[in-house]
Amino acid sequence: MLIGTIRPTETRTVEVTGESLEDIQVKLEALRPAGFDLVKSTAHPVKGTMLLSSVGTFARREGSREIEADDRAALQAKIPDGYELLAIRVL
Repeated sequence: MLIGTIRPTETRTVEVTGESLEDIQVKLEALRPAGFDLVKSTAHPVKGTMLLSSVGTFARREGSREIEADDRAALQAKIPDGYELLAIRVL
């Protein structure tokens, strides 16, 4: 018997502008959806201004659960759309 741990793969992106990297981080944190973590943030200067623009990517990290199957192929078949397999253990 195999037990697989799966979690959602949902992501969301937001764009913010700010006067500094710290300002951008504060704004991104304020826009972070519940259950999501900031996994990527790129910043670049806005042409002709003193501002920075950033696109932040948030990924859902809550909602992991376990699925069971007799073999690897059956386990893979049980992974629902929008989920990824994190770990497998043998019982």
